[in-house]
Order: sequence, then C-alpha cells, then structure tokens
Amino acid sequence: MDCVHRRFLKKIIPLLCVAVIMLCFSHTSSAQVEEEMQILRMFYKEKDLVVSPTRHPKPISHVAENITVVTAREIEEMNAHTVAEVLNRIPGLFINFIGGVGSFGATSLIHIQGSDQRHVLVLVDDVPWNFLNSGAAETNSIPVGIIERIEVIKGPASSAWGSSLGGVVNIITKQAGTAKRPSGSVSASYGEEHTQDYRAEVSGLAGPMGYYIFGGRQYSDGLLSSRNFDNHSLYSKFHIPLSDEVGIGLSVGYSEPEIGIGDFPSADFTQKGESRTFFTTGSIDASLTGELEFNLSLYRFQQKSTLMNNALGLGMSGSAGELYLDTTYDEGKTGGSGKLVWAYGMHTAVLGMDIEKGDLDQTLHAGTMLQSMGLPETTFTRPDIEKWALYANDTMVMDRWSITPGIRYDHNSITGSFTSPSLGVTYRLGEETIARASAARGFTIPPLSWTSGGSLFLDPNPNLEPEKVNSYQAGVESAALRYLWVKGTVFHHEVEDALLIEPFGGGPPAFNDIYVNRGDIRRQGLEIEAETIPIHNLSLLAGFAYVDFHPAKEEGSDKMHSYKAGLNYENRKSFTAQLFGSYVWWDLDPAYKASYDDFIWDLNLNKIISSREKTSAKLFLTAHNLFNGSQYTFGDIKNPKRWVEAGIRVGF
Repeated sequence: MDCVHRRFLKKIIPLLCVAVIMLCFSHTSSAQVEEEMQILRMFYKEKDLVVSPTRHPKPISHVAENITVVTAREIEEMNAHTVAEVLNRIPGLFINFIGGVGSFGATSLIHIQGSDQRHVLVLVDDVPWNFLNSGAAETNSIPVGIIERIEVIKGPASSAWGSSLGGVVNIITKQAGTAKRPSGSVSASYGEEHTQDYRAEVSGLAGPMGYYIFGGRQYSDGLLSSRNFDNHSLYSKFHIPLSDEVGIGLSVGYSEPEIGIGDFPSADFTQKGESRTFFTTGSIDASLTGELEFNLSLYRFQQKSTLMNNALGLGMSGSAGELYLDTTYDEGKTGGSGKLVWAYGMHTAVLGMDIEKGDLDQTLHAGTMLQSMGLPETTFTRPDIEKWALYANDTMVMDRWSITPGIRYDHNSITGSFTSPSLGVTYRLGEETIARASAARGFTIPPLSWTSGGSLFLDPNPNLEPEKVNSYQAGVESAALRYLWVKGTVFHHEVEDALLIEPFGGGPPAFNDIYVNRGDIRRQGLEIEAETIPIHNLSLLAGFAYVDFHPAKEEGSDKMHSYKAGLNYENRKSFTAQLFGSYVWWDLDPAYKASYDDFIWDLNLNKIISSREKTSAKLFLTAHNLFNGSQYTFGDIKNPKRWVEAGIRVGF
C-alpha cells in the first residue's frame, strides 16, 4: 500500500501545485489580465502561415485539418535533443521510445491518433524520410538545431501528400540568411554518463547568395548499460536570387548516428544500430505573374542502416558475443515535384505533380544458431518501386467561411492506383473562435519488405493492397474565454484492408509468417488542449487525447490515452522555466512486461547571463524524469531514471 501511495503522490503533487497557482491567478488586476490577454490573442503569431495542408502557405485560421505547429524557439526552450522528444509534447501523438522515455538519442516509433508507425509520413524539406523496408521513419538522424518549425497534421493527408493514412510530420528547416553580417549560435551541453550535445550554426549573405550552415555532435556513454549513442551531423542551405521574380535553392544534409539499443535477455541477444543518411535538394521558384507562381524541386535521399544482434550467451542464441543476425538496408530515393499556384480573388488553387523511384538493397547475415534452423548464411534481395501522382486543391475564402476541396491520384508499381479526395471547412464563429470540419479518404502502401523483400521468418506477399481509411474530424479553437485558449477535436477513422500478420501463412516448406489484408479497424476518439494567459509571467498548459479501437489491436490494445501538463515561467529579460509532464496509457498485453502507469516530468531552466546589441549568452539546465517515473513498453528495455544536464548557448 505504501508503494501505491508513493506512486500516486508522485503523479498528483505536481498537478496540485499547478492547481494552487491557478487559483492564485484569480486575484490579478483586470488591467494586467487585459494586457496579457493580448498575448493569448496572438497565440499563433509565429505560426500564422502553414504549408502542409495544401503545400502552399496559408493562414492557420483557414486550415480545416487538425494541425499543430512547433517553432524553433519552443524547441530551444525545451532543450530537445531529438525530433521524437519534441513530438512527445503534442497531444494526439503517441511516441514509443525504444529504450523508454528520456533515453538520449533513442530510436522511436511515431503513432498519430492510434495509427501504426508506417501510417505516418515524415518529411524534411519535402523529402520523404520513411524507410522503404518498413514504412516507418526514424527521426534521430534529423538534427533538431536545423528546424525552423514542425507542422503536424493529425489524420490522413493523402489528398496533398499521398501515402499518409495516419498523418504527416512536416519538418521545415531554417532559411538561408538575408543580411551581410553573419549571425548564428554556438551551444554545448554536458550531462550524466558523459552525455553531450554540441551545435554551431551560421547564416548570412555571401555576395547575392544567402547561406545557412549547421554542424552538430551528440554523444553518450549510455544512461543505462548498453545504451550508448554517437552522432555527427552536417547541414547547409543556399539561396541564389537570379532576379526579383526567380530564385534557386540548394540544400545538403548528412548524419551518422550509432546507437546501442540495449540488451534483450528474454531473447538472449544485444542489439546495436548504425546508419548513414545523406540527402540533397535543388529547387527553383518563379513568380510568373502577379497571380501565378511556379515551383520545381528535385531530391536525392540515401539511407543505409544496419541492425546488429549478437548473443548474450544465455543459451538461446549462441555463445556470448556470437553473431545472431545482422540486417542491412541500403535505400535510395530519387524524386521531384512541380506545382503551379494561382491566387486570385477568393481562390488560392494549387496544381502539382510528384514522382519518385526507390531502390532497396536488403541483406541478412545469419549466425550459426539461425543457420542450424535452416536459414542460409546470407540472404540478399533488391526490390524497387516507382511512383507518380497528380494533385489539386483550392482554398476558397468567403466572408467567415473557408472551404478547401482537394483530390490526388497516386500510382505505384507495386499496388497500382489510388484516388484520395478531401473536403475541409472552417467557419469563424467570432473574432477569436474558429470551427473546423474535414472529411478525407486516405491510404498507405505496404512496405517493400512485406511485398517484395521479406525478412527473418517473413515471406513477401506480392498481392498486398494499400490500407485505406475514411476519416472525419471536427473541432473548435477559441481564445474568447477570459483567461484561456482552448482547442477540442473529435475524430473517427475507418480503416479498410488493414495489414495484419498471419503466422505460418507462407506455406511449405518454411511456413514463415506473411502479411495479409484482413478486415477493418475503427479508430475514434478526442483531443483537448488548453493554455492559460501568462499572469505574473506564469502560464499553464494541458492536453488530453483518447483513442478507442474496434476490434482491439494485435498487441492487446483496445484503447489508448495520454495526458500532457505543463507550468511555464517566462521573464523574457532574463529567465525562463518549464515543468512538463507526460503520461501515456498503452494498454498492452501483460506479456510485454511493460510499465507506463506513471507521469514523466522534465524541468527546463534557462538564464540569460549576457545580452548585448549583437551577442547574447544563456545558461540552461534540464532535469529529465524529475520524479524517477517508469514509462516503457517492453520489460527488457526500461527507461532511465532521473538524469541532469547543463549547458551554454551563445548567440551572435
């Protein structure tokens, strides 16, 4: 009983403190409240224009989709090291950290409103980041220091982006400089177990050419045994104006994360991962007339990842250190897109085309234990895919109404064609209140390993079809309440031809597993977000998301829910502080030996120690998992307990 009480108190005491502070706010003078209400009314000042819903900038008040935006300033103040840490703060996103919450550089799986990880499309500068082999995306290869903002569409976005049944995470990088005097920043942090993060960035003009250059290094011995992390990253972006109407752009990025994923005693192996990621983009933008714009972009993306499994020596996988299984995926994508944008009167219409060719070299090296079970020492497959698509949408603004119809036609060499229509509507109920509703049909194509490549004990199924969804969402966002900004959304997703694994379905002689399109899944639920006005520099935020599944998912879940809670103190002259807590109920089968009935609280402190006209210096400190909570989805891989880091950031 004492343990239960202690666990309860760990979760409830910070929330009680937040409630007490909120009660204290009620005695603030009305003059101060009205002044600070102006801040709330400008809640989306930095997030005013978004590009993800229609692939062209438009005011967020005209966006019918359920969208959340995170800015570079917010990322800096939370002292995030990976994209997954940032996404974990967004209600409706469920981030499964392989290694538990708080693991430095941990791999992660992104779920939006209960979707599978392969249903979420991740983009960086419009380059698809998802693996061809599994359909999922690994974001620890994306340096957070290069991010200008992240736009997250919760729900299918297939009418704009194609294969994205669950949603889109669109990462938009920082722009090339526009001033002759270089500006930038240098930062360094150091924490327990030699956990380090070093970054440097600079932007400016070299003649007429604008540039942005970033370099970073992350390293940790491992906050828990066998959880080391090492990553080098470089990124650059250039913009050259050819005339007042025409400009060309170029970006190049590289990262090389190496990670100790951890020991798995239940399977008798330890796992490590290595990857190398390279991408480059080229683009041209032209203003053809006062109403017509044109954009053309090309990209090359290469990602080679190796997952190494060696025996622990417990008797199931061989002697200690012996090879159990190495899997290497060497992927390359070449693609491009072009679009015309026509803005006239009440219309902003977008007509575009996407093309891509992807190749996957997949190599499996089996150890002696697996060879004794009939597997060859080396297995090599090389599936590929070709895709093209046409899309069109129009945003029509009429008085209080904004109506956005959209449609896209996709074709690929694996599963054929699919058409994705959508319709979104917003209505301004008042000066500070917007109602939204959307209906969309979307899809996700099967991963290449499931259709053409296969993997360990998995046969490919070339007859797989895309998973399909009919989606409906509606919500209201308002800053009209005296002290509060609120946003509420309900959603209903009906998934058809869901991909499920059929044990031994591959038939003789191996009787391997196989994926099949089997049945329908309904996902429905709601999201609620709220943030108070800052009073005496203090503000509160909270979020809740609930998802119901029918039938239950394969891992036993028939429901998921999460809570987000935070307390912010912001004195922009010198000091900011954040206390943020996250709770996720995964509803997993007991066989996973998971533990997640707990809040994880992080404390971030930032103190400006020097501020001059052209330079500034800031100290920061973060205490991760402040109250030693437990939140992990597999018993072999627990999350770290409390750990602390500190650093300095210098701007010029």
